[in-house]
Amino acid sequence: MEELLEIDACVYAEEPKKDIHSFIGKFTRHDGDGAEDALNIENTLWANTVVASGTAIGIVIYTGRETRSVMNNSEARSKVGLLDLEINQLTKVCVAAVVGLALVMILVKGFDGPWYRYFLRFVLLFSYIVPISLRVTLDMGKMVYSWMIQQDKDIPGTVVRSTTIPEEMGRIVYLFTDKTGTLTQNEMVLKKLHLGSVSYSSESFGEVKSNLKAAYTPGASTVTPSAASATQGVRVRRNMATRVQEAVRAVALCHNVTPVYENGDSDSDEQAMAELYQKQPTYQASSPDEVALVTWTESVGLELVYRDLSSMKLRTPHGNILHYTILQTFPFTSERKRMGIVVKDEGTGEIFFFMKGADTVMSGIVQYNDWLDEECGNMAREGLRTLVVAKKISPRSSIKSLRVVTTKPK
Repeated sequence: MEELLEIDACVYAEEPKKDIHSFIGKFTRHDGDGAEDALNIENTLWANTVVASGTAIGIVIYTGRETRSVMNNSEARSKVGLLDLEINQLTKVCVAAVVGLALVMILVKGFDGPWYRYFLRFVLLFSYIVPISLRVTLDMGKMVYSWMIQQDKDIPGTVVRSTTIPEEMGRIVYLFTDKTGTLTQNEMVLKKLHLGSVSYSSESFGEVKSNLKAAYTPGASTVTPSAASATQGVRVRRNMATRVQEAVRAVALCHNVTPVYENGDSDSDEQAMAELYQKQPTYQASSPDEVALVTWTESVGLELVYRDLSSMKLRTPHGNILHYTILQTFPFTSERKRMGIVVKDEGTGEIFFFMKGADTVMSGIVQYNDWLDEECGNMAREGLRTLVVAKKISPRSSIKSLRVVTTKPK
């Protein structure tokens, strides 16, 4: 920490704006070799951010009204029910009628003497036309049926936060909603997995679990060709187990989820960490979609047990720990509508590039096939949200050039 405070450097940051999904900056050192590092959204912690694990050291860039949270705040808009607006309009009409009737009576009587006194007298006489008691009666009625809704045994736990909502519900003719669970509990759950030639639903996830267990069985991938071709059924099952393994591994690695353990310490020894991995973690992420995906991979046997900025660890159905090094991440943005990650399998040395995103975007990126658009459309018609996950084995040379491009200061 003392060495960090002694360096001579400056930070260039973009002007304050509302967008919380992007950041452009540059860190330049004036001492030593004058190194420059590009800053992006991965180097930022917005106000009110909670650090899930580890520690963070930084400098304050925006304060006060220039912070993203303050700039995105908007003044609360006063909401009035449609019935109240109609009563207000009726009241205005009644007031105008009272004034009109008073003028008519003055015209009939004449303007002799103190006519304005007679005008005020007529206004008071006709003031009973204004429905003041109607508003009081309606407010009392709102309180009564709001209390009755909260006491209804058919809908326990209901809380009426506004007395105008129940009466507005009676005006509903058409009800439109999306597929994200706006009217439900908004719990994201993986319902279907499609691999091109075969589809697994929630009822057949047990088959996914058995295929995954077979794929990670020691010696399953080292069978000789002669033994593998002994029967056609064995070869088909082994091929399907490998495809399931690749699909589940892609889902288990392509995300930004961090497992958090209670009373966990990342500096503990290997034995303590192994005991810690046996506990049930709590997954934290910026999106409930990713938590749902990682929870599903855990349910079928491939569990995320550790993650930091540079590595991930997965536990197989047999309890073995797979080590992966994170070489590069490409966070999700609303413009790209996809995210990607480059990882290295420490066991085999292979480098994989995983990407996932909306089907409308991914269909133009992945290798052409004749089933992707059709199956995505079928799932959408079932009311499911579709997500396309892809994998590519990357050579080391392309990773080196990719690092040069992505780390170049802007």
